[in-house]
Amino acid sequence: MMRLKSSLIVATACVALTAGAAGKKAQTSTSNPFLTEYKTKYKIPPFGSIKLEHYKPALLAGIEEQNKEIEAIVSNPAPATFDNTILALDNSGEIFNKVCYVFFALSESDATPEMQTLAEALSPMITAQNDEVYMNEGLFKRVKSVHDNAKALGLTPVQARLTEKYYKRFVRNGALLTSEQKAQLKDINRRAAELELSFANNMMHEISENVIYVTDASRLKGLSQSTIGDAAALAQSRGHEGWAFTATGATRLAVLSNADDRELRKEMYQTYTNTASRGDQYDNSKNINEIMKLRQQKAKLLGYNTFADYATAPVMAGTVEAAEDLLMQIWRPAIAKVKEEVADMQAYATAAGDNITIEPWDYYYYAQKVKAQKFNFSEDDVRPYFALDNVVKNGIFYVANKLYGLTFTEMKDAPKYNPQVTVYDVKDAKGKHIAVFMTDYFPRPIKAQGAWMSEMNSEYNYNGVSERPIIFNVASFTPPTKDMPSLLSLDEVETVFHEFGHALHGMLTIAPFRGLEGTNVDRDLVEMPSQINEHWAYVPEVMQNYARHYKTGEVIPQELVNKILESGKFNQGFMTTELVGAALLDIEWHKVDWCDNIDVKAFEASVKKRLRMPREVEFRYRTPYFKHIFANDQYSCGYYTYLWSQVLEADGWERFKLEGPMNPSTAADYRRYILEPGDTEDAMTLYVKFRGSKPNADALLRNRGLK
Repeated sequence: MMRLKSSLIVATACVALTAGAAGKKAQTSTSNPFLTEYKTKYKIPPFGSIKLEHYKPALLAGIEEQNKEIEAIVSNPAPATFDNTILALDNSGEIFNKVCYVFFALSESDATPEMQTLAEALSPMITAQNDEVYMNEGLFKRVKSVHDNAKALGLTPVQARLTEKYYKRFVRNGALLTSEQKAQLKDINRRAAELELSFANNMMHEISENVIYVTDASRLKGLSQSTIGDAAALAQSRGHEGWAFTATGATRLAVLSNADDRELRKEMYQTYTNTASRGDQYDNSKNINEIMKLRQQKAKLLGYNTFADYATAPVMAGTVEAAEDLLMQIWRPAIAKVKEEVADMQAYATAAGDNITIEPWDYYYYAQKVKAQKFNFSEDDVRPYFALDNVVKNGIFYVANKLYGLTFTEMKDAPKYNPQVTVYDVKDAKGKHIAVFMTDYFPRPIKAQGAWMSEMNSEYNYNGVSERPIIFNVASFTPPTKDMPSLLSLDEVETVFHEFGHALHGMLTIAPFRGLEGTNVDRDLVEMPSQINEHWAYVPEVMQNYARHYKTGEVIPQELVNKILESGKFNQGFMTTELVGAALLDIEWHKVDWCDNIDVKAFEASVKKRLRMPREVEFRYRTPYFKHIFANDQYSCGYYTYLWSQVLEADGWERFKLEGPMNPSTAADYRRYILEPGDTEDAMTLYVKFRGSKPNADALLRNRGLK
């Protein structure tokens, strides 16, 4: 993905394209918040009233409600039309989706043991309901009728697109299969859901429970006081003396980048890269093998040679070969750049008297040393200027106001699923409510790794009924202390801008239907708005507004800004290689025409050998903790789409560079053609409308110093 950013996490299992019903009331209940209309402002879920015991009965009620809605569609004696079939389906399952929104959000952000146990019960039910809808022969017959008679029915282009999307979704979920084959596919999906949940639980347990304990203070040399303080607090909470480190994102990178103790770096690296691959209880190898076996069975059942063919068919790439071709255009110059980077690091280490050969656990550490030597600055120089609160309020919010006229007002009394969450009322330049935006930026032991965007309610605007979305961003940055605010690294600043790019995509959408709104677009396109938004982090006008010293308020010196910009292409060989490597690994897994009991480590080694992957670089995610592709199938054989989107992003930013990054006219076109439409038009068509031509990889390679 993109420096530990998970792209967006959406509850697509809650009836694939839908997200609730507009303009109707759910059944009422005096005790279960899911079973009555939310009375909160903007229909924010009343988290304080939602208890664990509410989920299952509400989900069952939601399934019952939706089944009745589907039956009403199927039994309607009137001929199938867009409104009585496609729109009715798109708006079905209000209660079901209300439960799913909250359940999926909390199962990632507040994954208590009780929530994990609940997930084991609910996930198979959600998968089964998805199958019930998309394998309903009577429902498919009506959808197919609207699809086949779109011209005669006079469907608008947007109505026809939603119809086409549902038709393809039915076909890809087995609508054309025999009854026996459908039953087989249901079993595959049910079992896959169980295994994917087991994969995620194993990974989360390993990350939180594999702790490195240090009792010798001399081993902490090089680490910041905030990192040391957090480690001391963790050790104390676990009843140990000294310091404790987990392999969570911020802590892992702090140790690998700054710890002078090479053995500590090695221990941290090996702890992380062996996640969910040691011992028996939490080793994901069996899960991986069975998941892949089931996916290949599913692909063949649906008429594809491999799951890779199945996964790439409906998106912009179209074929596995097209995806691989793009990746290899980037891979070759990236690994060549790694050789240069390693040579620079080895020269530094040798000159410093370090009698070593650069190993993977040395890469971050010596890269920082070389960077400081080449550009005469380090992360410690810039962190004081990147207080999280400033990055948010005077960075991402500033850009959103200047380009799109948005304002963000904190809703202090709004419901929150965790006290660390901040909630904002988002309005446009005329004072009209646009969205609710939530931020959840600090780590918790029960919180999944990475950063992502998702939604608690979707946008809808049809026949006089309008609802606006509830969007949230999640990350795990170093929390503030009593003496110091949360201070970010450059990478973390980019993460804030990145995830907010997803949020803008979700908040500004004006698509008429839920199935086409916001980020409900091709995987190939979904990361473009997030990645292009990172560029504004380095626009001089924007930096001068948010990059201020947390003690003095002094604007970051221009000399330091110049060094940041000059160093922007530094270490891109490493960053690109680990990312592209993971994407190629993902494709290789899903190209396999399966056999039993593949040795996961041996398979990875064979992929590395074929790719001639530099030994100093590891895949961004190794298979046992490659959550994107094994904790669900949203990105399975689709991790490459981060690179595809980066090609779009780099090429698209060329227009902003030419016309001005704060140019309101350019921003208006970007909003009109990329942020607002959702999936109402073909993704490439929309891109060309904005850019004026189709993209190529040249801008990406130039931006990364690879060409």
